[in-house]
Amino acid sequence: MSDEVRPGESEDQRADRNFVDLLQELRVTQTGVQILFGFLLTIPLQARFEKLDTYELTLLVLAVLCLAVATTCIIAPVAWHRAMFRHRLKREIVDVASVFAKSGLTALALGIVMAMMLMLDLVVPRWLAVTLGVSLALLIMMTWLVVPVLRRRGLSPR
Repeated sequence: MSDEVRPGESEDQRADRNFVDLLQELRVTQTGVQILFGFLLTIPLQARFEKLDTYELTLLVLAVLCLAVATTCIIAPVAWHRAMFRHRLKREIVDVASVFAKSGLTALALGIVMAMMLMLDLVVPRWLAVTLGVSLALLIMMTWLVVPVLRRRGLSPR
C-alpha cells in the first residue's frame, strides 16, 4: 500500500487507491488462510484424531483459533467498507483496514507455525518439530517484518 502523494491526486483519490491496494494484498492471503483453516477443521473427523496427545490437541485448537482470527481480520475491511459505504469515510476505512490486515497477518503467521508444528509432531520427534516450528517463525518474522522495516528505514520520507 503506497501512501505517497502523487501530483494532481486528491486525498479522496489517494484513499481510494490505497484501499484498492490493500484489498489486492488481502486477496493474496485470504485463499491460503481459508484453505488451511478448512483443512484444520477437518482433523477432528479423521480416525487418527483420537490418538492426539494433550500437546497436539492444544496446538490444533490454538492453530484453528489463530486462523479464525486471521480470517475475521482479513475479511473485516470488506465489511467495514460495506458498512461505511457512501459516508465519505474512505480514509478512516483505509486506516482501520490496515490495522485489520496487520492483525490478520500476525494471526496467520501464528496459525501457520502451529499447524506446521502439529503436522511435524506427528511425523518427527517432538524436539525436531519444535525446532523446525521456531525456525519457521523466525523466517516469517524476518521476511514479513524485520527486512521490510529495515528497508523502510533506509528510505527517505516522501
